[in-house]
Amino acid sequence: MSKKRKKYYTVWKGHRTGVFESWDDCKAQIKDFKGAQYKSFSTFEAAKKALKDGPKNYIGKSKALISELSEEQLKKIGHPNFHSIAVDAASSGNPGKMEYRGVDTKTKKQLFIQGPFEEGTNNIGEFLAIVHGLAFLKQRNSDRIIYTDSKTAMSWVRKKACNSKLERNEKNKALFELVDRAVKWLKTNNYSTTIVKWETKAWGEIPADFGRK
Repeated sequence: MSKKRKKYYTVWKGHRTGVFESWDDCKAQIKDFKGAQYKSFSTFEAAKKALKDGPKNYIGKSKALISELSEEQLKKIGHPNFHSIAVDAASSGNPGKMEYRGVDTKTKKQLFIQGPFEEGTNNIGEFLAIVHGLAFLKQRNSDRIIYTDSKTAMSWVRKKACNSKLERNEKNKALFELVDRAVKWLKTNNYSTTIVKWETKAWGEIPADFGRK
């Protein structure tokens, strides 16, 4: 099992500002703070630099991304393929209220959205988003690719199984009915759509991101 990478959180506007080493510490600074500004980074150095630079180039829909990668790494990765759709999910808690959506990668125009569901997880949402995207593109006979930032969801789709540990109950019944439909779709449909990992470090947040944590 791969070890979860540590993140560092820069808070530019909050009850306290600075670099915080856990999401709980960051959340304490931004909770109930109107206009809070914050972002996660993979290294302490990058988070510290962002704090010094200010939020201008790190957050905001129209702002350019300042990548943590070197020019050589960026060149190797290249640019996104805009003949594509991007999918993502957001969960308030784990489990918690969850929703997912798909957008046009270039324009960010929303193509579909589902939720919020009362009790779900981000992994389930990411899985459903990919399958919904596959069905969406197949129905339209489209040769576009799908971008996702979830390796876990990509693995579940390949295996045609939702390997969530979330237990079924009355609260998440509707969600699991959707999961069962998605698994059935994968097992009974052929598709040629390519599913590609979105390179967050090079390109910034995936276009379908809900703008939360």
